[in-house]
This record gives sequence, C-alpha cells and structure tokens, in this order.
Amino acid sequence: MAKMTHLNSLGEAHMVDISSKIETARSAIAEAKVELTDAVVVAVNDDNLPKGDLFATARIAGIQAAKKCSDLIPLCHPLPLSKISIDIGLQDNILSIIATCKTTGKTGVEMEALTAASVAALTVYDMCKGIDKGMIIREVKLIEKSGGKSGQWRLTDDRVSDNA
Repeated sequence: MAKMTHLNSLGEAHMVDISSKIETARSAIAEAKVELTDAVVVAVNDDNLPKGDLFATARIAGIQAAKKCSDLIPLCHPLPLSKISIDIGLQDNILSIIATCKTTGKTGVEMEALTAASVAALTVYDMCKGIDKGMIIREVKLIEKSGGKSGQWRLTDDRVSDNA
C-alpha cells in the first residue's frame, strides 16, 4: 500500500513538507461536463440568460477558484500560478469546461485545475437553474499533468498512463 503523505507517523493530518523538492515547470488540465436541458441549450444559443454572459462568468469563476484552491482544499499548498485558462464549448447538450493551470514550483497544480473546472461547472448550473434545474454536472476529471518527480501523465481509456 502506498504511504499516505498527508498523515504523520501518528496518523495525524499534516501538510506535506516540500521544502527539499526542486522547482520544476508543472501543468495540469482538468475537465468538467455539464449536461444541459433543451430549454437551457436554447437560452444559451440565443444568448438569453437572465443572469448575463454565461461563458465569461464561468471563466472568471474558474480562474478565481484555481487561485483560492488552497483555501478550499485542506492541506493543499498555496501556489503562485503563472497561467489559468478556462475554455468552454457547447456541443449538442453537453457543455465542456477545460481548465489549464501552470506554475513553476515544488508541487503540482492538479487540484487547482480540478477546482477551476468544478467551480466553473457549478457557476454554469447557478446561472441557468432559473430556466431548468435538471442539469447534471458529470465527469470532473484530470486529463493530464506534467512536471515533478512523476513526470507526464495522461488519462487514457484504461485510466492510467505514466510517462505519456
């Protein structure tokens, strides 16, 4: 069994000591999907949402979430993020949110990318719930990460791909 890095020798939660790790360029890409109802798709396509610009608001929410990740996820290190991007696309009734985070540091940005995608998806739900509450947020997942001791990783059909 792998050692639990957020537990000390007594089994108590603690923040991992990364002081001896070397800084490397690190990046992570995460995705969240929101299954929209037909009524919401019509409103989005007609740019007719009562709460305003869906894509701009979701992008801002995702960026803010990545920046606040260490405030939201216990034991997560605060990171100086050098890039956060949120790309949103709508195909049929599936809205896809892709969050990319980058830094040069001693620990990875997977949690920041996952948090950004998740909060952007929650923002989509919030902005559209007045039209129809039947939307479903699904498939929040890490797509790929790079940097650090573990190097490259990419999600594949069989779920694991080290050094992709």
